[in-house]
Amino acid sequence: MNIGIIGSGFIGGTLARLLSTAGHTVRVSNSRGPHTIDPDVLSTGAIAVTKEEALVGADVVILSIPFVRIPDLKALLEGLPEDSVIIDTSNYIPARDDRLDAIENGQPDSVWASEQIGRPLAKAWNTIYSASLNEAGRPGGDPERIAVPVAADRDHDRVVTMALVEDSGFDAYYAGSLAESWKQQCGTPCYCTEVTLESLPQALADADLARSRKRQDLFFSVYNERFGNIGTNPSRNYIVQLSKLIYA
Repeated sequence: MNIGIIGSGFIGGTLARLLSTAGHTVRVSNSRGPHTIDPDVLSTGAIAVTKEEALVGADVVILSIPFVRIPDLKALLEGLPEDSVIIDTSNYIPARDDRLDAIENGQPDSVWASEQIGRPLAKAWNTIYSASLNEAGRPGGDPERIAVPVAADRDHDRVVTMALVEDSGFDAYYAGSLAESWKQQCGTPCYCTEVTLESLPQALADADLARSRKRQDLFFSVYNERFGNIGTNPSRNYIVQLSKLIYA
């Protein structure tokens, strides 16, 4: 499958490696140009390109950029074929991003993102911490394999996205439509808590939107006091344990 990735940071860069290893043709880009992409991102065969080149012939486009920058991609994405699969991996994080009234008032973040670009989206890999994505992939059938919820409105988007999640080393679980994707947003029980396929359905069922907002603010209050600014990537154990304590 031909995959274009926009964003070469902790999530986008790791997905470039994992999906190339799985045999996909991956082109990865960022906002600074191909020459700035870390060689490690390209170590399993991904190709560094411009954002425009990442979309050429792409069956799938993965968005892994700061959430508030997604509207900037509308013009870039509008030329894609209608059946192209666009996957959003990002999260609305008010402690880092601008506060958006629509989301503050309850609109699921990926519904907002889909409206901004005028295209259907699937949502995946947003619930897994970047260090977990990098370190914790396991073969299918492993009872300790971490599960990743997938939200999508179109069947084609769901099927393709779930297959890619499996290829990246994690169990895919269909969590419902984009309208239901608030259950996998930051602050919910499945967010960065490394749930398994057995426990993910209950974690989604336990999600509470109002409570998740408060828990998200509490998490980042602790994070900012400890690390000073968002952008520092603490250890996997620190983030997962703090997430379990606050979100689960």
